[in-house]
Amino acid sequence: MQSVVMTEYDPQWPARFAMLRERIAAALGRLALQIEHVGSTSVPNMCAKPIIDLDVVVEHEDVPAAITALETLGYRHEGNLGPDGREAFRWIGEFPEHHLYICPQGSPAFERHLRVRDYLRKHPEEAREYAEVKQRLAREYRDNRTKYQLAKKEFVDALMEKARQEFGNRTNE
Repeated sequence: MQSVVMTEYDPQWPARFAMLRERIAAALGRLALQIEHVGSTSVPNMCAKPIIDLDVVVEHEDVPAAITALETLGYRHEGNLGPDGREAFRWIGEFPEHHLYICPQGSPAFERHLRVRDYLRKHPEEAREYAEVKQRLAREYRDNRTKYQLAKKEFVDALMEKARQEFGNRTNE
């Protein structure tokens, strides 16, 4: 079971994302419709597990080709680890630790990531509250990442509802 390690915001996270984005964009070429930095490391001044999360959007029919291209780059395809609508990849190498997901265009998982990210970027007071919840849960579930994820789900679901009310079907606000 992986430990939950929470760190203060690192101003290098956006640069790490940019480096990873360039490498992935070069490998995927026209297949990548969008590459987004999501998760807590994408929200300025928010504490997070120091792992960059990237969502790559491709056309439904291009998912197999994207999987092959990423495997050629050195990623290991881990399949759909949940939620539905995205394919997970693991990188073993020199780059910063990161999670990479291929999301078919219109993926609910991708929309959820963008809405929550954009809502937290727009509402720093909510981001601070979420950070406090995450820090408390990280202490409580330090040795059980699965329980940590389940414990914060209710708070994230509430954020998602607020984002849905504010943004409707729009993302990248």
